[in-house]
Amino acid sequence: MKIPPIILASASPRRSELLRQIIHKFEVIPSDAPEIHDEQLTAAEMAQVNAYRKASVIAKRFPDALVLGADTLVYLDLETKLFGKPSDREDAARMLSELQGKTHAVITGVCLLHLRSHRQLMLSDWTDVTFLPLTSAKIQDYLALMNPLDKAGAYAIQEHGERIVAGISGSFTNVVGLPMERLTEKLKAW
Repeated sequence: MKIPPIILASASPRRSELLRQIIHKFEVIPSDAPEIHDEQLTAAEMAQVNAYRKASVIAKRFPDALVLGADTLVYLDLETKLFGKPSDREDAARMLSELQGKTHAVITGVCLLHLRSHRQLMLSDWTDVTFLPLTSAKIQDYLALMNPLDKAGAYAIQEHGERIVAGISGSFTNVVGLPMERLTEKLKAW
């Protein structure tokens, strides 16, 4: 089966850049599906549910396309404390202060959805990220270099990440927003 036209259901420029590494032609149509946060779900389940919700909104409009939805979540303390997108720079500084010197999990859920053929594939990936110890001054210096407001956990590992990240265990691209190793494998198998 030939892969149908692909739509990325995300406004994230980082996801577009990553996807462009393996697919040269795709359309970007951001989904307006609201993200849910349910304490009854694991982090991986919640990321996958949100990815599905984003993909399904677009797939209903374009049933012949293969729609890719994704959601990235940041958790501290074994899935007990969720860090979403900060509401403002003060909230971003608070998040980075809580994450500093600790290891947290970055979970990205991905949904590939083709309504016409009733095919769907869900996956999630988990990467542990360890932050350096950070002073308030270092946090403010980092925030001055980038816009944290559209990023879960208030940071972007690919934007001056060396200033705040001590190391990672797992997929770097997962932290950026798409687990490219697993996604590439699944798209080839599609």
